[in-house]
Amino acid sequence: MEEKILILDFGSQYTQLIARRVRELNIYCEIYPYNNPPNQEKNYMGLILSGSPFSVHDDKAPSIDLNDYKGIPILGICYGAQMVASKNGCRVLKSKIREYGRAKLTYVDHQNLIMEDVKIDSDVWMSHGDSIQNDPEKLDIIASTDDVEVASYHIRELNFYGLQFHPEVTHSQEGKKVIKNFALKICGCKQSWTPDLFIEQTVNDLRDKLGSDKVILGLSGGVDSSVAAFIINKAIGKNLFCVFVDNGLLRKNEFKKVLNSYNDLGLNVIGVDSKEVFYKDLKGKSDPEVKRKSIGKNFIRIFEEEAKKIGEISWLAQGTIYPDVIESISVKGPSATIKSHHNVGGLPEKMNLKVVEPLNLLFKDEVRKVGRSLNIPDSILDRHPFPGPGLGIRILGEVDKEKVDLLQDADDIFISSLRESGLYKEVWQAATILLPVKSVGVMGDERTYEYTVVLRAVTSLDGMTADWSRLPDEFLADVSNKIINRVRGINRVVYDISSKPPATIEWE
Repeated sequence: MEEKILILDFGSQYTQLIARRVRELNIYCEIYPYNNPPNQEKNYMGLILSGSPFSVHDDKAPSIDLNDYKGIPILGICYGAQMVASKNGCRVLKSKIREYGRAKLTYVDHQNLIMEDVKIDSDVWMSHGDSIQNDPEKLDIIASTDDVEVASYHIRELNFYGLQFHPEVTHSQEGKKVIKNFALKICGCKQSWTPDLFIEQTVNDLRDKLGSDKVILGLSGGVDSSVAAFIINKAIGKNLFCVFVDNGLLRKNEFKKVLNSYNDLGLNVIGVDSKEVFYKDLKGKSDPEVKRKSIGKNFIRIFEEEAKKIGEISWLAQGTIYPDVIESISVKGPSATIKSHHNVGGLPEKMNLKVVEPLNLLFKDEVRKVGRSLNIPDSILDRHPFPGPGLGIRILGEVDKEKVDLLQDADDIFISSLRESGLYKEVWQAATILLPVKSVGVMGDERTYEYTVVLRAVTSLDGMTADWSRLPDEFLADVSNKIINRVRGINRVVYDISSKPPATIEWE
C-alpha cells in the first residue's frame, strides 16, 4: 500500500467520516490519535488534522509539532485549521457568536487546486467557536462565507491548507470535491486501493505469516467472520478450521441454514450444538454484563474443546474491523466499559494462540466490497449485524428456552416481512427485543396477560451513529398483527424511535 494519507484525531466526532471520504476515493488512509502518531518511518503522501471539542485557547488544548511532518501537504479541518494557523503566527480569536450549522460560500479562489471546481453559493457545515483572523502576510484566503472571512486558507510556502467548515459531512455539498482535490491534485494519490488489490496483498501476507500453521476461527454467520474465513481460506485452504457454535441464541433455524451454506461454499466448518450448556448457565442471570460473561465463558470452553480435537492449532483468526481498532486507540482512550464477548474475547490469552485479523484495516462497507470480490453470496454479505451474545441480550432479564422460542418466532416474522416487502436492504440492522413486561390484552372474548416485544430498525453506515428507520405505517401494522396473531405469549408490539446517540442500537 504505497500511497496513503495519515489522519490525526484530536477528538472530533467526525474523524471516522473523514477516513470514509478518503477511502471512497480508493485511497488508503489511517487514523491515529494526535498524541500517539505512527512511527516516523511510515511514508504518507498527505496529513489531515481533524476537528476537536477543544479551543486552541484552552490550557490543555491538544497540539502537535508540525516540523515532524515536513515535506507533506497538510489539511487542517476546523480545530486542525485553527491550530495550524496559530502555530504559523496567525491570530485565532473567540467568535462573538458560535458559528454552527449551514452557511454558503460567497467567495472561492478557483485558481487554488483545493478549490478547483468548487461552486460558489454551495452549502458548507460550520461548527466552531473560534475564528481565524485574516493576515495577508501569512496566509491566502481561498474561501469565505458572509460571516466567516477565512473559511479556507492556504499557507503557500508550507503547502498547508485550512478549512473552517467540515468537508466530510453530507451537509457540505462540495465537501467531497475538496477532499478529492486535496488527495489527488495536492497529495498526488492515484486511487489504486481497491478490493481486488486488498485481497491480493492480504492473501500474500497471510501465506507468508501463517505458512503451514493451523488456524481456528469462530464463525458467527455474520459478514465480518465470513469474509475473514473466505480470505484466510484463499490463503491456506484446509489448514483453516472454522467452528460454528449453536448457543441456542441464534435466529430461528439459523444454525442449520448457515451451516449448510458454509459447507456448500467449500469452507472447512465444524458445527457444534451446545444449546443446553448455554441455557443451563444462563439460568437465574438477568444483568446484561453477567449474561455476556456467561455466554462468553461457555463459548470459550466449547471452542477450546473443539481446538483440542483438531490439535496443534497456532493461530486464532478474528473478524476484527477497523472501527474496533480505532476504538481501542482512541484519543479519548478505550471505552470505559468494554462489553464482554467481543470477538471471542479471552481466547488468545487462555489458549496461548497468536491472533490474525485480516480485516482490521476495513470499515464494514469495505468488508462487504471485499466479500463481493471474493464472490461470497449476497445472502451472507447483506445480512444485518448480529451481536455475539445473540438473543441473550435481546431478551431483557433472565433468559430461558421458552423466551428464546417466543423471540425467535416474533423476530422471524419481522425479518421475513422486511425481506418480502423489499425493505431489508434499506435497513442497516433490525432486531426484535423481548421485554420482561406483561400487559393486559383481549383476544376474542378472552383476557390475556402476555409479553411485549419491541421492533427496532436503524439506518447507518457503520453502526457508530444510527437513525431509526422510517418504516411504513402499513408495514408496521401488518408485522404487529402477524406477531400478535401467530405467536402465542405476545399480545403487544411497540416500535423504537430512538437514534444513536443518545440511545444504543441494542438494548443491552
